[in-house]
Amino acid sequence: MTISRFAFPTPIHFGAGARKGVAAHLLEQGCKRPLIVTDRALAQLPVLAEFRSHLGGLHVAVFDGVFGNPTCAQVMAGAAAFKAHGADCVIGFGGGAALDVAKVVGVMATHEGDVLEYVWDHPQVRPIVNELPYFVALPTTSGTGSEVGRSSVVSENDTHHKRTVFSARILARAVFADPELTFALPPAITAATGIDALTHNIESYLSPAYHPLCDGIALEGLRIGARALVTAVKEPANLQARADMMMSSMMGAIAFQKDLGSVHACAHALGAVCDMHHGLANALMIDTVMAWNFDAVPRKFDELAHVADVSGGGYAFIAWLKHLKTQIGITGGLSSRGVTEAMLPQLVPLADKDFTSATNPRPATAADYERLFRAAM
Repeated sequence: MTISRFAFPTPIHFGAGARKGVAAHLLEQGCKRPLIVTDRALAQLPVLAEFRSHLGGLHVAVFDGVFGNPTCAQVMAGAAAFKAHGADCVIGFGGGAALDVAKVVGVMATHEGDVLEYVWDHPQVRPIVNELPYFVALPTTSGTGSEVGRSSVVSENDTHHKRTVFSARILARAVFADPELTFALPPAITAATGIDALTHNIESYLSPAYHPLCDGIALEGLRIGARALVTAVKEPANLQARADMMMSSMMGAIAFQKDLGSVHACAHALGAVCDMHHGLANALMIDTVMAWNFDAVPRKFDELAHVADVSGGGYAFIAWLKHLKTQIGITGGLSSRGVTEAMLPQLVPLADKDFTSATNPRPATAADYERLFRAAM
């Protein structure tokens, strides 16, 4: 029998006001000079200033050079900021982009070379061998779940091809998951990141990889998120809905230790070619890909429908996804977001070669991806 390895190691401080415990926690670890890694837009909002007001006793610097889909250049600039401040720890504060950069700023501040030399599929991948700075993560969106993930996805500077640093060593040493940090998210971002969280739970459950622990987490994560997303979009200050979406997001990210599938393969391609927001890309592809996947695992779709409280069986779950998108304001197809058929020669090979494609429940070819993109137009 094959030996499988399972791990769920991240300590999580969850709940309203959790952000207020960061300073005491860092001081307990002997850390006094944090570098906050955040994104350009978030740095201008009151939420960051409010968080900083709880960091008394620490000498704080901010790197706010993250924007769009994060690039290798942003990581290297963050590492330079870490060294310039004489920092001894990193606080990741933001959505998936900021957290993915924050995870590897410490790597590049303590290791030689370029971050691309540390991606998992580099032909001479460098190992992460030096001690890393203490790292804590505070998510301000409920989507990627990057705060509990052991991977960092960054894009090549020129091609925007997404590359992944994968190592348990870049896991946050502690997560402070405070749903109050998501109150200021506009409805469109709440919707797109929320669909991202649901997609993680759905695709990880459908993955053929063996991981019953993740299956259970994915199903419960979907149940929690399915009941909360519409409320979180329509009632931004609803603490219970915000907390539920933050939990669903973390559970989806923990569950995708099983890996993902063709929705993400397409979304990664759309991010690279069109610089499309990752959650929106998932939203525009999910019902098309799920309809294509259905015949491969119909019983699993029955279970998805059950936990999402959808009547009518597994295929009704796909109709529910389409209706859910309408309820939260995500309408139209790829063409309504500027994607054209002329982009297919770029999109199709990227999706076909994406590592998430290998664990789709229905094997996909390049021709399949062309049909899926066309159907989602």
